[in-house]
Amino acid sequence: MLLNVQELRSNFPILQRGIIYLDTAASSLTPEPVLQKMLEFYHEYRANVGRGVFSLTLKATEEYESARGKIANFVGAKSKSEIFYTRNTTEGINIIANGLKWKRGGNIVTSLIEHHSNYVVWLRVKQQHQMDLEIVRPCEPEIHGLLDPGDFEKVVDDNTRLVAITHVSNTLGTVEPVKEIAEIAHEHGAYVLVDGAQSVPHMKVDVKDIKCDFLAFSGHKMCGPPGSGALYVREELADEIQPSYVGGGAIEEVGTEYYTLADGPQHCEAGTPAIADEIALGAAIEYLERIGMQEIEEYEKKLGRKMYEGLAEIPSVEMFGPEPGFKVGILAFNLSDSSSDEVARRLDQASILVRSGHHCTLPLMREVLRRSGTVRASTYFYNTEEEVERLISTVEKMAGTRV
Repeated sequence: MLLNVQELRSNFPILQRGIIYLDTAASSLTPEPVLQKMLEFYHEYRANVGRGVFSLTLKATEEYESARGKIANFVGAKSKSEIFYTRNTTEGINIIANGLKWKRGGNIVTSLIEHHSNYVVWLRVKQQHQMDLEIVRPCEPEIHGLLDPGDFEKVVDDNTRLVAITHVSNTLGTVEPVKEIAEIAHEHGAYVLVDGAQSVPHMKVDVKDIKCDFLAFSGHKMCGPPGSGALYVREELADEIQPSYVGGGAIEEVGTEYYTLADGPQHCEAGTPAIADEIALGAAIEYLERIGMQEIEEYEKKLGRKMYEGLAEIPSVEMFGPEPGFKVGILAFNLSDSSSDEVARRLDQASILVRSGHHCTLPLMREVLRRSGTVRASTYFYNTEEEVERLISTVEKMAGTRV
């Protein structure tokens, strides 16, 4: 099925301002149907969830739990009981870091390409629990950012408690072999956490297929509102995750000197949640499913290839990451004799919005790319070929290679 991009763009009024938005890897735009679903909550059944028996709270709870079910289906979970609501990917990763029991002398394995949220958290676990932390570097050529499962075989052993790995590099767009890495981890009895922040919004992800135990992702990168997200926890492991905080909504029973936690994801969801935001995430998932995840992935690859090939022809442009075919629609580049921030500001003057800097991947920047930052252009289904051409032609002018 071919995407009707112009029709889809009509759901994003902000695009009518004439901007070219190429920063979806940081945060996607939110379409009108999702915003309307949020307003529906406030207009029609604004009440708390899981508390009370009156009609508004019953309706709010029904919509809230329905969204949990949509999220479960979207990532191939067995049931909605495997979906923990979070504010974002970072919180999901921290739930696992704070919730698992760690054993002194054990080890955790991660990689050098990770977002800080899937890196710093394990440095802290290492410090707090006297764990070892193994860091896998991307394989040669390192500039591609591709991880070799063979390198994980060298460091994962029977003392490994967890392998924490990104599915798609937020800086380079590289799609990593998480399934093969998971198989290696499971051979040694280790758990696998996948950072799905950049994969779940852009391709079909099935937790059973990639064999992960935990999957964290954010709503704000997939047409949902900021403050929404989810953590998949394999059903058999739910009881192993101790909540970071306790209180109302997470408790089954309380006595004067005891308490028992609720079953399922609720035991990690104390307090009043972001009800409208999670309901809206359910609506965002419905929106993406109507478009089709396979169609979104194929279209983005088309845009990514056009962007890569166009910028590659500019002599003073240095590009980072793999060639098309090994990545999603994320492209990192630099323009010689210009800082990444300077390039981004000049592109902004042409109404082209891109990210600049280290993209919360300082170890990757310093140890592999050996740069202080890059320009990152990232696409989604609401971008057009004409917008990509505008980016290319504007960078050509900036490079002085086009009159």
